[in-house]
Amino acid sequence: TWLWCGPGAPESASRSPVTATKSWAGAAERQVAKKEDLVRAFGTDDQTEICKVILSKGELQVSDKERQTQLEQMFRDIATIVADKCVNPETKRPYTVILIERAMKDIHYSVKPNKSTKQQALEVIRQLKETMQIERAHMRLRFILPVKEGKKLKEKLKPLIKVIENEDFHDQLEIVCLIDPGCFREIDELIRSETKGKGTLEVLSLKDVEEGDEKLE
Repeated sequence: TWLWCGPGAPESASRSPVTATKSWAGAAERQVAKKEDLVRAFGTDDQTEICKVILSKGELQVSDKERQTQLEQMFRDIATIVADKCVNPETKRPYTVILIERAMKDIHYSVKPNKSTKQQALEVIRQLKETMQIERAHMRLRFILPVKEGKKLKEKLKPLIKVIENEDFHDQLEIVCLIDPGCFREIDELIRSETKGKGTLEVLSLKDVEEGDEKLE
């Protein structure tokens, strides 16, 4: 039996060799038990390996204040996306971010931290359509199609077109039109496959909007 009196020694070490020995033994037992817990939880007691596991698989713990700040930022990001992509269909004017935020609060929209802001923006647009005049701003496109495939292809494209603004059919079929942005990929793939790469698709404008912001009285 020996007496541990150095830095960090148990308080009992100052009383007697016997109590000091018992305290040291108890501390050692607690240390062994801690290692056993680590092995049970992580499969190892190597602290470096355990840190790697925590960094790669652990979840970040944030305070309530930090979480609230994150949710508020996501709320504004969603509103920004909606304002950027949508217009009043009657006036074709865009809505301001502040107005969209107010509308989101009116429908009591709750941010979902596990979903992307883009996904939630599409969800918000669907919900806002029930309470206000809003829809995705149309894209303006120009198709130039070979004569042989043009007429047949036009019939397939019609359901995907919102408005045909201009149509010219001479050596080639040329159409200027407005579409919902969500249909762009389908239209592009349809023209490529039906014309075997001979047809062309040109984006004239990403958003068909009038100047100035829409105001909601």
